[in-house]
Amino acid sequence: MSPPGTTTTTTTHTHTHHTPHSGGTPLEHFDPALPSDEDPCPFCNISAFYAPFPTANPPGPDSPRLAPSKLSPHAFVVLSTPTLVAFLDIMPLARGHILLCPRAHRPRLTDVTRREAQDLGEHLRLLGRALVRATGVPDWNVVQNNGAAAAQVVGHCHYHLIPRPELRAAGVGRSRRSFTMFGRGAREELDDDEAVELAARLRECLAAVVAEEREGEWHGVNTTAAGQQKGKL
Repeated sequence: MSPPGTTTTTTTHTHTHHTPHSGGTPLEHFDPALPSDEDPCPFCNISAFYAPFPTANPPGPDSPRLAPSKLSPHAFVVLSTPTLVAFLDIMPLARGHILLCPRAHRPRLTDVTRREAQDLGEHLRLLGRALVRATGVPDWNVVQNNGAAAAQVVGHCHYHLIPRPELRAAGVGRSRRSFTMFGRGAREELDDDEAVELAARLRECLAAVVAEEREGEWHGVNTTAAGQQKGKL
C-alpha cells in the first residue's frame, strides 16, 4: 500500500489501493480488526468511508453518502451493511463485476465469524439475483481465493461475482470463448459515469429483490397461519 496521498494502480480492483481523497471523513470507532495505519487495506478503506445503509431503501445516486470521490481510485458501492460491503471492480472482467467482502478485516474465508459467514452466503444469493436483473446476463461466476498461491492479491477475504455474457455461441454446445479468470485476460478500466449508473442500477435491483423476498415470506407466513387456523375449526 502506498502512503496516504499517493495511489498505486495495477490491473484489477483487487490490486488497486484506495487512499482517502481530500475532504473525506472515515467512520469513527471503526472495527478494531482493521489493520494498522502502517499497513492500510484498500477494502478496509472502503468499509471505513461508506457507512451502512438500508439495502431495501438505499441512498439515491447523488447522495454524498455514496460519493465515489471519497477515495482514490473512486469506489462505487452497491451494498453496505453493518457486516458487509460490496462494490464494483474498477478493472472488471465483465460489466457488472462485483466484489463482496466482510466489513471487518478478515484475511481469509476461514477467518470470518459465523455471523459474517451467514451474511456472506445470504448476500451472495441476493446479489446474484440483482446482478442478473441489472445486467440481463443469466450466467455468472462466484470466485473466492485464499492465499497468494490461490491468486488472492488483497489480503482481505472477498468474493467476485462475475457476469458471463455470450459464453456460448448460438447453436454451439461448447464454449467458443476462452474462460479468463483470476485476473488473466482482457480488462478495461471502469468508466466513472458508467460505474455510477451501474452501481445505482444494482442497488435498485437489490432493493427490489429484498422487497420481493420479504413479501414472499409475509405471504408464506400468513398462508401457513391461515392453514393452521383452518385446521382448528
